[in-house]
Amino acid sequence: MQLLVAAVGQRMPSWVTEAWIEYTRRMPQGMAISLREISLAKRSKNADTRRLTAVESKAMYAAMPKNARVIALDVKGQSWSTEKLASRLEQWMGEGRDVGFMIGGPEGIDTRVLQKADDRWSLGPLTLPHPLVRVVLAEQLYRAWTITQNHPYHRA
Repeated sequence: MQLLVAAVGQRMPSWVTEAWIEYTRRMPQGMAISLREISLAKRSKNADTRRLTAVESKAMYAAMPKNARVIALDVKGQSWSTEKLASRLEQWMGEGRDVGFMIGGPEGIDTRVLQKADDRWSLGPLTLPHPLVRVVLAEQLYRAWTITQNHPYHRA
């Protein structure tokens, strides 16, 4: 099973890249996490942000592997505990499908693309900067995997 993260935004600060690399390198070979960066549409004072968000969202959805389970990170989605994520990860491993995660840009993910997702997951009610969401997602996927392996990393 492969995990793909499609995220709007490029040229992240070095701390984001370093943290991303740290957590993704810890994953086992059979569950590698890859990243597909989607260009942020250029915003201007009078930009039609709904249209720009739709363009970005369609590009993210198009980046998802064929037949993958698609998870949209959305503040209005369901909150999952780390243990719930670990349970879902085990379920996904049993299905044998790849899993794709979508992290939207400043305005989130277009409603039409959200409706196509298999799940909508909220990291909580806090507003997080999009670069940080990448890091949190990578760390939580690693932590969930360690739970499935009874690895001591997770000490709840």
